[in-house]
Amino acid sequence: MPSHLFFIGALVFLAAQTIAVQPAAAVLGEPAASIATDKNALGGERIAKSAGNGYEVQEIESEATAVREYVSPEGIVFALAWNGLVNPDLTHLLGSYAAEYEQALKKTPRKPGQRSLQVTAPRVVVEKWGHMRNLQGRAYAPDLLPAGVTIDEIR
Repeated sequence: MPSHLFFIGALVFLAAQTIAVQPAAAVLGEPAASIATDKNALGGERIAKSAGNGYEVQEIESEATAVREYVSPEGIVFALAWNGLVNPDLTHLLGSYAAEYEQALKKTPRKPGQRSLQVTAPRVVVEKWGHMRNLQGRAYAPDLLPAGVTIDEIR
């Protein structure tokens, strides 16, 4: 088999895998009730529920991505973090913050060769880093962080 056909086949396979895996998670700034629905959308299982310093963390894991959802004592998702083979759909994750993020992303300069990206908008911060097969990131609304919680706890 010629090498270019193998390469094209590999690209088609990877594209199909990316489309087939459509991770979703609770929406930033929304009530935590959406987490149960997101388990089904992610095609994963809720594997952990733990308490942090004044917040709760719920984790949903699929074959491609693990998403951790940080919930305030008031029951509002104030931050999200993920790691896995693909980045989750940020349009879904950010909910009402998505348009603001997209506008700030367009204005954020890209540096060739850099494996990290931080996009800061007035109401939301999104950070992505990693490399192929190990993509990570977090998104949070600074105004929703519970008292005493630092962004270093979101990982």
